[in-house]
Amino acid sequence: MSERYELAQLRIEEINKCPEAEGALAEYFKAVTTFLIMVMETYALVRDGRMRESTEASKAVWNKRLYEELLNRYEGSFLNPQYAVNELGEYGQVLSAVYAECRSMIAFAYEMKEEKLLMRMELFLEIYSMFSMAYASKEKVDTQALNRIYASFAYDYIADNTEDSILELIDTDNGIAGRIIAGADLSATEYLYDYGEYISENELKMVRFLATLSDEEIDRMARTYTEGYRIGFITTGKDLSIKETVEIRYFIGIERVVRRAVELFDELGLRTSIRRAPASFVCGRRLSKIGYFGAIANKQFECDHENDRVLYIDRKYTERKLEALKNVYEKHKQQAAVFGGPAVIESFGEEPFCLVEKAEVLKPDAATRELITEYTVRSGDIVNQYIKGEERSFTIIAFPTPEIGDRFEEIFAETMQVNTLDYMLYRDMQQIIIDTLDKAKYVKIEGTNGNLTDLKVKLWEIDNPDKETIFENCVADVNIPVGEVFTSPVLEGTTGVLNVKNVYLNGMPYNNLKLTLKDGMIDDYSCENYDNEAVNKEYIKEHLLFQHKTLPIGEFAIGTNTTAYVMTKKYGLEAIMPILIAEKTGPHFAMGDTCYSHEEDMMTYNPDGKAIVARENSISALRKSDPLKAYFGCHTDITIPYDELGRLYGVMDDGTELEIIREGRFVLKGTEALNEPLNNA
Repeated sequence: MSERYELAQLRIEEINKCPEAEGALAEYFKAVTTFLIMVMETYALVRDGRMRESTEASKAVWNKRLYEELLNRYEGSFLNPQYAVNELGEYGQVLSAVYAECRSMIAFAYEMKEEKLLMRMELFLEIYSMFSMAYASKEKVDTQALNRIYASFAYDYIADNTEDSILELIDTDNGIAGRIIAGADLSATEYLYDYGEYISENELKMVRFLATLSDEEIDRMARTYTEGYRIGFITTGKDLSIKETVEIRYFIGIERVVRRAVELFDELGLRTSIRRAPASFVCGRRLSKIGYFGAIANKQFECDHENDRVLYIDRKYTERKLEALKNVYEKHKQQAAVFGGPAVIESFGEEPFCLVEKAEVLKPDAATRELITEYTVRSGDIVNQYIKGEERSFTIIAFPTPEIGDRFEEIFAETMQVNTLDYMLYRDMQQIIIDTLDKAKYVKIEGTNGNLTDLKVKLWEIDNPDKETIFENCVADVNIPVGEVFTSPVLEGTTGVLNVKNVYLNGMPYNNLKLTLKDGMIDDYSCENYDNEAVNKEYIKEHLLFQHKTLPIGEFAIGTNTTAYVMTKKYGLEAIMPILIAEKTGPHFAMGDTCYSHEEDMMTYNPDGKAIVARENSISALRKSDPLKAYFGCHTDITIPYDELGRLYGVMDDGTELEIIREGRFVLKGTEALNEPLNNA
């Protein structure tokens, strides 16, 4: 392998000096080889220990150099599909995709994974050879043959990539991150550059801020997080003692909290797995990061290449990937069986990102979308066989980062208050709401102050009110902070309009989002992000429906965390608040799978001992007869803030109205304390 690497390196350096091409193609090969040489230099520095011995200033300069093209030259870069197509014509999309895939080599250079570097170097050289031979013979390169080279690259390494991905999840050999968490000086900023991720001023400021906090404050943050994970197992009746591993996901800069969390998990008998968010588009790179990650140098770039997979996804590819997934999990089934699930630390504070839609970006056609959906469902079933849903849990907590603005420290302190509210107090008030709604046949939600929501949500029927309930009483466990009651609605009879003026979903903004539901399914949709209605619809279909023709309403919930709501309004955080907190600041509705996806047959109980009966709907019930139609692989919460909420009330069989919220205030006796933050704001 080392010999192949050296030969590839020499060839790339030769091409950089004099590419055998003309015009834009020559510029493309020059640009890619310049980047590859920089990555190879990086690998040599890391491998020989010179990077580690460099000064922090030198590391910072090198970090900016690696990401400069994305930061400052993207519009005129071949990484931009629009520019690539304009300059390279029919070759633009695939050549841009190849260059984008090469960007993953930065991570592999820091991880000293020579084989993964070589794979991409040889991909590039194979493509260059095709153009070089065509140039010499004055012939035209066949676009389909070019696409097949990229497809073969993705196909040939399915087994290796799948095994790497699974082992990173369930194994505790944590590489760079493990070494940093265990041994770095986390009070200084130098360690940030050892990841190979882009480091902005935001990460530097975060480390400096955390260095000012006491060990007791760090412990409080970490303990809230790890206790949420532990309590999540207890409240759902799952046995934590049979688990040995927990995955920690975090944003770079918060390592001091992560280190303490690792220690606390160890006290619970859990070792930690830590993996980098996918760096490779072939291996699942997306704007939404799963793993640890640094600053995102260019969000438009991430979105422009999310669907490069259409170049290689077909039936043969998905079947081989499913086979590899099954084989790898079977090979490592003992490790998978003791994996408890993820513990996630989310960040918030970055400015809302407005995607520029481009015709030149690759998009899946209808058949490919169906294949992707089928793969998502079938792969989920395989994972569930080895990491059983009825045995695993999770927790999520969110903290602001300095990017949020000048009042960062104030917002951080108030977020800590929100994350550590008295869950017993909320549990009791939420039980009052649940006891009331258990009497209702359906719930009506009506907007105000320009919000056009007018929605009827059909509820499950209870056979035994003394032992059964419809809503789950959600305290501060898996979803920190405290503050919601939720259910899986009956689809048939759930009808009307859901409207939110401004909302931020899956990292994307929506202006005046409107969804029309018919029997619990999205029947129509619109927003006002762009002047063109067709563009708005495509935007929603791509980023909210995930290219499905429709989605069911998988969850109806009432958020009760008025303290979080007041904080959001006080600092003007509506557009950037993570859904984890935003969903607690009003009633919300999840489009896609239910909260009990793949766990519908597992009995779940509330703190009062009652069994939650509303765990499925008529779509998820298809898991027994037609499983490919039972799940959608998505669950997006959409929240109506209190100031846009006119009335929320249950309706009994005899027409009696059971009012829960009126003009943004809770009206049930015993829930008055929920209004105190609102009244004092």
